[in-house]
Order: sequence, then structure tokens, then C-alpha cells
Amino acid sequence: MKTLLPLVAVALLTAAPALAQSDSDAVGPMVTANKVDTQTFVTTVPNANEFEIQSSKLAEQKSASADVKAFAADMIKDHSKVAEDFKAALSQGQTTASIKPAGPALQPKEQQLLDELKAATGKEFDAKYIKMQTDAHKDAVALFSTYANSGDDPTMKEFAKKTLPVLKMHEKHVKELAVAHQG
Repeated sequence: MKTLLPLVAVALLTAAPALAQSDSDAVGPMVTANKVDTQTFVTTVPNANEFEIQSSKLAEQKSASADVKAFAADMIKDHSKVAEDFKAALSQGQTTASIKPAGPALQPKEQQLLDELKAATGKEFDAKYIKMQTDAHKDAVALFSTYANSGDDPTMKEFAKKTLPVLKMHEKHVKELAVAHQG
């Protein structure tokens, strides 16, 4: 079972040319190989961000590894700031007034991933959490990079550009965790 964040995954499956053929009808014409439209970006970011925070809160509670707990604490701090920055950008955006981002509740597939984490313990928990964070950050970096380059709302583009280095840092850090926790 893939552990990709559902909304980000759907957007990226059609945004990435190599993957577009496998699921090109999922989002439809709003996403092309080199562009993510504002509607897709604005509705994807809050749920993906909330998943990052909730899964990291679980990691703080359930992980037995100090390095995983430290990463989770950074994730909560950084993604809480991302949520604040997103709300500010959304309120100032030129094309976002009519777009309603999803509420704080997770989408069904994200909730399923979170439930998988809740059921896991010990090394299995750490492995699942690291895998989910690896997949989530790969997708987030691609989504934010694409929108930062091709988005049509200047305020949201600036938010994407400003957030991208943090996501890339998380992606690098979680890859290091994956290596440290192999086998």
C-alpha cells in the first residue's frame, strides 16, 4: 500500500510527467505537467500540513528513538508556522477569495494513514512514520516547487517560494533518519 498523502499524491500524480499516465483523470484539467492551479494548491496544502502535524504529535508520544522525536518536534513547530503563513497568504491572495480550503479534518486516506500509525508500536512505528514523512516531503517539495514556478497568484507563489526551503530541509532530514533506522 502506498503511503502518499492522498491530496498531494493526486495532484502530483498528474503534475509529474512520469507519473501522469498512471492516474491522469484524478484531478482533471486543473493540473498539467508543469503547472498546479491555485484551486488545487490551496485545497491541498492545509490537509497535507495537518497530517504532518498530527502524525508528528503521534511520533513525539510513541517513538522510542530520540532522533525521531526530535524530528517530530521540528515538524510540529515548522508546520504550525507554515499553517499560519498559509492563512496569511490566503487572506492576501489576489485569486483566492472564492477558494475555500478544506477544514481541519483530515481526508479519509490521510486519516487511514494516521490510524495505521496509531496502531503501530516500537520499530514498526518508527519505520512507518519515517516512510510516511519521506513520501509526504517528496510530494510536498514537488507541489511547492511547481506552484512556486508556475502559480498564478503572486501572494501564494511567494508563500510557496518561502516555504520550499523548509520542506527541502525536512526532506533531507527524513532521508537521513531513514538511513539511520534501516534494518
